[in-house]
Amino acid sequence: AERVAAAGAAATESRRAPRLPPTTDAKGSARCLVFAAARSLQAERSRAGAVRYWYCRYWTSMASLTQRSSGLVQRRTEASRSAAAAAAAAADKERESGDEDAQSRRGDEQDDGDRGDSKEARLTLMEEVLLLGLKDREGYTSFWNDCISSGLRGCMLIELGLRGRLQLEACGVRRKSLLARKTWNPLKLHYQLRNVRERLAKNLVEKGVLTTEKQNFLLFDMTTHPLTNGDVKRRLVRRVQEAVLDRWANDPQRMDKRLLALVFLAHSSDVLENAFAPLLDDQYDLAMKRVRQLLDSEPEAESAKPNANELLWAVVAAFTK
Repeated sequence: AERVAAAGAAATESRRAPRLPPTTDAKGSARCLVFAAARSLQAERSRAGAVRYWYCRYWTSMASLTQRSSGLVQRRTEASRSAAAAAAAAADKERESGDEDAQSRRGDEQDDGDRGDSKEARLTLMEEVLLLGLKDREGYTSFWNDCISSGLRGCMLIELGLRGRLQLEACGVRRKSLLARKTWNPLKLHYQLRNVRERLAKNLVEKGVLTTEKQNFLLFDMTTHPLTNGDVKRRLVRRVQEAVLDRWANDPQRMDKRLLALVFLAHSSDVLENAFAPLLDDQYDLAMKRVRQLLDSEPEAESAKPNANELLWAVVAAFTK
């Protein structure tokens, strides 16, 4: 800064210094000395002023640069703080959503545990009734069972009703129920549901509950579906047993609607005996007594009660009355 100020002062002095004409007499010499002294004094003043000017200008420029750099640093700091705050907020939100997902998964697992179904084998009513009717090793239903086909069709209606996909029409326009096993009336061919058991068995194979095999019955070969995952069927049998024994509610409206429908439809499909076969004699008698108590319920009266599923009781009425 001092060198810059000195150079500026020298330049200013060279521009402002007066030039004197040459003199030879004594008076001229004295006047030259006076002018030289004045000129040196003026030069000193100019140099000092130039030094102050350039010194002030130097520090002013340095102060402006410092302010600019501090402002840039401050802006960068604020930007980094904003980015950090946004990242923290996103992390908190992701953590909260993860906690909610974990809670929902725990709730689903708890519900599955209460129902007795795992996530890998969550079955529909049709699949549950068919699984109760299948022989574990042979992989087919009894040849003497002529009720399971109509029972499976009733399961379809109740399953759709429980999911809110189907509801009853008004009383004045209801038609006769078409739950028959098969109909060979040419006018009603469009009501037929073909290969119901085969489709349900294929679904159970895809869920890892059954497998597919070919068995030879002398005159023909038949596709069978033996049981591979016995835990699923054991949990299903235990649920049916507990519904009329350990967890008996003594009121159809207090029972779980899906479990209530399973008991009704298993009885209508003539496969409920398979679930009660492992019970002791006393337990078997008590279970059947309570099943008969459910069957003696009035479907019309039950369907009129609050929170009742009308379609469920309409299907029950079609099978029991």
